[in-house]
Amino acid sequence: MTTMSFADAARMCLTAKYATFSGRARRAEYWWFSLLYVIATGVVAGICFAAGTPLPGILLLPFIVPMLSVSVRRLHDTGRSGWRMLIALIPVVGPLLYLVGMTVDSAPAANEYGPFPKAVGQPVA
Repeated sequence: MTTMSFADAARMCLTAKYATFSGRARRAEYWWFSLLYVIATGVVAGICFAAGTPLPGILLLPFIVPMLSVSVRRLHDTGRSGWRMLIALIPVVGPLLYLVGMTVDSAPAANEYGPFPKAVGQPVA
């Protein structure tokens, strides 16, 4: 088994599974893409701040769909519905529960969302 790298996660989320809300995503895929999202947000915000324009949100629109899809696939990997992502909207406690949901280990066998990714030869954490 190979481990998923930053480049693998970026390539998978931005090309192969850009708007794929079905299936499963390993922890490494989710966290590497989250890191890419944070870096892109910082770069765009810095450029917009330097240019004096208030439009960083428009420049980040291409990253919203893959971030949502990898989040849903990550919840699927733990055996939860993607709708659980809405728990983050609950003030104070919601984001903490969402974070815990993203850090929980995968369901170790096939579930209703697909086969166990380690068993089918995908890069794993």
